[in-house]
Amino acid sequence: MKAVILAGGLGTRLQPYTFFMPKPMLPLGNKPLLEHIITWIVKNGVKEIVICVSYLGKTIENYFSDGSKFNVNIEYARSDRPLGTAGQLKSAEKFLDDTFLCIYGDSIYKFDLHKLAKMHKVKKALVTMTLINYSERLKYGFIEINGSKRVKSWNEKPEFSGLINIGCYAMEPQFLRYVKKKSYIGMDNVFMKALKANERIYGHVISSGFIDIGNKKSYMKTYKAYLAKLGNI
Repeated sequence: MKAVILAGGLGTRLQPYTFFMPKPMLPLGNKPLLEHIITWIVKNGVKEIVICVSYLGKTIENYFSDGSKFNVNIEYARSDRPLGTAGQLKSAEKFLDDTFLCIYGDSIYKFDLHKLAKMHKVKKALVTMTLINYSERLKYGFIEINGSKRVKSWNEKPEFSGLINIGCYAMEPQFLRYVKKKSYIGMDNVFMKALKANERIYGHVISSGFIDIGNKKSYMKTYKAYLAKLGNI
């Protein structure tokens, strides 16, 4: 099974760090984030990777080359401009003729990919997305009033929780028929099309093994935690 890593975004939420370096190449300890992802993929038995590159893509290609130094075969799907998550994936279509993994290049993952692949096969799914529970407490309390504007209740800083998509999927190549070539489109929009068409889309729920590095705050938090644990994150 191949893995496709989406690494072509602008990384605007991590500026100014990403002015001269693509987000997946930001350091985490003594190696870039993308190397941590590739190491994890290889440990899960994947030997073929396609990296979707665009913004400052040569930085990625020069570092990883053909992947031989990392015990994996790496090919590159190139686009001359950022295309959104689904648009990036479409650029890799020519490399995909069987079930594959699609993984975002801006997070740390530490879970068993075999379980994701097994569920995908058992369910005969078009896509199986990895999900994890997320909760957040609001900064403010909610005040509820009735029709006459009388206060009925005060819910101080309520907490909301639910399952979120963490950007790691098992997919069939047929999913890409919902994506127009060279179009800028996010994965959420494509999933809405597929769900409307009643496609077989399933969720593989994990309890741990995901760290988002989508903005400066989460990047610095993860970096400090990595140093504190000497790489065991």
